[in-house]
Amino acid sequence: MNMMGIIFSNIYDERLGEITARRTLASLPFGGRYRLIDFVLSNMVNSGITNVGVITKQNYQSLMDHLGNGGEWDLDRKVDGLFILPPFGQGQKSVYRGKLEALFGTLRFLERSNEEYVLLADTNIICNMDYRQFLQRHIDSGAEISMITKREEISGLGDACDLVVRSDYSGRVQDVLMHYGVPGIENAAIGMYIMKRTFLIELLKEAHSYNLVDFEREIIQAKFPHLYIKELPFDGRILRIDSLGKYFSANMALLDASIRNEIFTRHGLIYTKIRDEVPTRYTKGCRIKNSLIADGCTILGEVENSVLFRGVTVGKGAKLKNCIVMQDTVIEENAELLYTICDKDVTITKSRLLMGAPAHQIIITKGKVV
Repeated sequence: MNMMGIIFSNIYDERLGEITARRTLASLPFGGRYRLIDFVLSNMVNSGITNVGVITKQNYQSLMDHLGNGGEWDLDRKVDGLFILPPFGQGQKSVYRGKLEALFGTLRFLERSNEEYVLLADTNIICNMDYRQFLQRHIDSGAEISMITKREEISGLGDACDLVVRSDYSGRVQDVLMHYGVPGIENAAIGMYIMKRTFLIELLKEAHSYNLVDFEREIIQAKFPHLYIKELPFDGRILRIDSLGKYFSANMALLDASIRNEIFTRHGLIYTKIRDEVPTRYTKGCRIKNSLIADGCTILGEVENSVLFRGVTVGKGAKLKNCIVMQDTVIEENAELLYTICDKDVTITKSRLLMGAPAHQIIITKGKVV
């Protein structure tokens, strides 16, 4: 495929609070055995993209451990492959302040690549997408930038959409609204953009000379009257993760088999780092209802409407309902958890009672003993 990929790993870290305090959003565990970056990376590979750069900023050790040399995604190649692009400052006090500065730090990577087109993508959108059709639609349109959108409902109850676009009958963008919170159904950008690689390089050099840092505000919103920006609607399902509440609801959405099948199989499989584990052990007397449970777990108690990652232990008499429990966490005997998110290596001691609510989950951070 004549297109390369650039993935932003850190853009929405601050929005998820404690669970991204020591990791990137891209390496946030999801769905029992995956990380968020697995979805966009697998979509790229399934679409024939073999040259992928991952832009990092901070706390990216777990991301590097997960990606390794890219072998699980068939990106351990002699030509092209997977590249981790660590931060490269340009004289400013912070590492980078926005996507434009982040991209400018990867200028050499862009210049030495050979693909004609480039796809920019965030990691907070869970979907199963074939980028080949979007590239062809971009080429056919003659646009300078194409942005992939999804028709979504905005509740207006503190739920603002980062970027809403409105287009004419041909799909050319006519208006761009940022942080739009008026209730209704709108075409929302999902953080994926296609353009020519040489055009992006020229754009970055110009933006750097004007000290521009925000791609969406200072390029997409400010320049749409002067650039031909095309909207490319996506008709599949997406799960957007830009807050802790949406992270919880996205995991819970996977308990629906129809959603799960579309997310994991629509245009190809979703790949992740392989970790050889023994099968999960379900003991006599345990009760499981409508839950996703990864391998390597030991279940002696009750689990309902929950997502359990690898190596979780649920003790005898323990009860979990509407919970997300990450890798190697131990729930001891007779503990009871409701609407709780446990990070990795947490221990919930005997007979503890933790009760969150649908809109306010309890968060137990990595390695804590409660």
